[in-house]
Amino acid sequence: MNKQQLPVIPQEAFDWYDEYAHGDIDRRTFLRRLSTLGVAGITASAVSAALMPNYALAEQVSFNDPEISARYVEIDAPNGHGKARGYLVTPAGVNQDNPAPGVIVVHENRGLNPYIEDVARRVAKDGFVAFAPDALFPLGGYPGNDDEGRAMQKSLDRDKILGDFSDAATFLKSHAITTDKLGIVGFCFGGYVSNQLAASWPNMIDAAVPFYGTPPTQDLQNLKGPLLLHFAELDQRVNATWPDYESALKTMGVDYQAHMYERVNHGFHNDSTARYDEQSAELAWQRTIEFFKQHLA
Repeated sequence: MNKQQLPVIPQEAFDWYDEYAHGDIDRRTFLRRLSTLGVAGITASAVSAALMPNYALAEQVSFNDPEISARYVEIDAPNGHGKARGYLVTPAGVNQDNPAPGVIVVHENRGLNPYIEDVARRVAKDGFVAFAPDALFPLGGYPGNDDEGRAMQKSLDRDKILGDFSDAATFLKSHAITTDKLGIVGFCFGGYVSNQLAASWPNMIDAAVPFYGTPPTQDLQNLKGPLLLHFAELDQRVNATWPDYESALKTMGVDYQAHMYERVNHGFHNDSTARYDEQSAELAWQRTIEFFKQHLA
């Protein structure tokens, strides 16, 4: 995203958007608050447009890229909704005779949107078999609209969603074209899922990378790591959970690394909105790929 084309957005607007995106306030309240900013030279509509995702900006790797092959597949999900569907992206040259490590890519709280699909393609470009499940598949899949997708995901049972993702991990780790090494990376809700599956399935997940994710809500005592955790300095909601989580990780002797990115907001890796920070996003992604190469090789 070209930041020169964006209005200068007050921090309050980012904070309100975080509340809105996580269901703490509705769209009407969010827009009403924006209208009170009264900052010279910007309008509520301009700020709203900058904060809302524009997925045309999020494509870094084309689905036609010759170095990857991408398709949608359905899998059995006995621990979740019975069936699940996801976006499977394979590096060129990877097959049964030349397998590669797998990486599960977990979306935010609104389903498998184009940004997350692009992240899966980026993972594959770096040599891993990527699989990005869509939690909304039982309801017909990501609807093409984040507001609707958020409401749909909120209506689903979280334990069944976790079951779908754990079955996706089983599917990918046992796939003929993958090795016996499996990583997971997730964003926001997906960061929570990354933490949770690393705790619930410590022998399944060989490396986990939560981006601004909250701690596991169960099985914390089983967590082994390694973990690579990314946090945004201005993300008060998620950061409030980190001191107790870090204390637990230290007490249990879990192998972890944590990075706090200065002066950026929750969602700084998502290049479809004004929350995106290119420098921090690229550094976090470089660290993520290096971490996977280290632990999944």
